[in-house]
Parts: sequence; C-alpha cells; structure tokens
Amino acid sequence: MTNLRQDAWTKDEDAILAEVTLRHIREGSTQLVAFEEVGEKLSRTPAACGFRWNSLIRKQYEKAISEAKKVRKDRNKRKIKPQVSLTEDNIIIQKNDYESSYQSEKPLTLNEIILFLQHLQSEEPSAKNLEEENKALLSRLQHLKKENGSLKTKLSKVNKEYETVYRDYKEVLQIMDRARKLVEVPVRN
Repeated sequence: MTNLRQDAWTKDEDAILAEVTLRHIREGSTQLVAFEEVGEKLSRTPAACGFRWNSLIRKQYEKAISEAKKVRKDRNKRKIKPQVSLTEDNIIIQKNDYESSYQSEKPLTLNEIILFLQHLQSEEPSAKNLEEENKALLSRLQHLKKENGSLKTKLSKVNKEYETVYRDYKEVLQIMDRARKLVEVPVRN
C-alpha cells in the first residue's frame, strides 16, 4: 500500500486533483475513479482526495465542472446510434437520447433506407474481415514466436562463445603477466 500522507495540500496538488477530476467528468467516468487515480499520484487516500475536492476545490471550479458536463453530454449524444424498427405501415428510426426519447414517424423512402444501411455497413467491419485479420495476426504471432525461439538459440550460442573467448583472454593475460615477471631483471646499482 502507498504511504499515507497527512501533511497540508499544496497548490500543485490541488491543481492535479482538479485536472484529473475534470478529465474524468468529461470522459464520463466517476469522481471516485478520479480520486483513486489522484490518490495514487499523490500518495494520499481516495477518501482524502474526495474530501479535499468536495470541501474546497469543487467550489473553485464550478464553471469548469459545468463545461466538463456539457462536453460529456455532447460526447454521449454522438455515441448514440439510431435504431431502426419495422412497423406494419412503415419504417421508424428511433433516436435514443437519455434526456428525451422520441420517435420520428415520418415514412422513409427506399433511397433513405439504402443510404442508412450503407452507412451502417461502412461503420462496422464485417465478420469476414475480422476473421481474416484474426488469422493474419495469429499467423504473424506464430512467425514471431519461431523467430524469437531462433534468436534465443543464437543468443545462447553467442553467450557460450563469449564465455569461452573471455576465459581464453583471461588465461592469455595471466600467461603474459607471468612472462613479464620472468623477463623483468632487477636493476642493480
């Protein structure tokens, strides 16, 4: 577990707390997750981060919070795809919006339906393409495993050769050192 601090909060720590919490609000995450992230960064408990946010920091960032919520709302609206349902008389495109659900009961033309289906098809890759991509990735993975195995073998061989050369080198140095000592003649005055 991380060290738990009980010292005063610095301005930099307050800024980190605000930045991370606002990012989580924008991304649609919870503030609890933000407090856990900040707690890890600052070596504080998530509870301490939450208390600091709710007691002091949040009041200083009211405008930024409302902007972050707007960004999250806009992002969520863009993520929602229309759903098509069939009725006896016509086709209805139902737009899902968490604030207000409504149906447009305007009958669609065949061209509008075709365009909608083409758009839907272009957004999602087909299962066949995914299967082909999966097979290609598995093949590449097997190739890389084989290559990794051969490289490990080569590395092992090179390491053994290096150890042999290193031992020989050490022996040659010892022989040369002994020879130098034998050749050295003491100088007499």
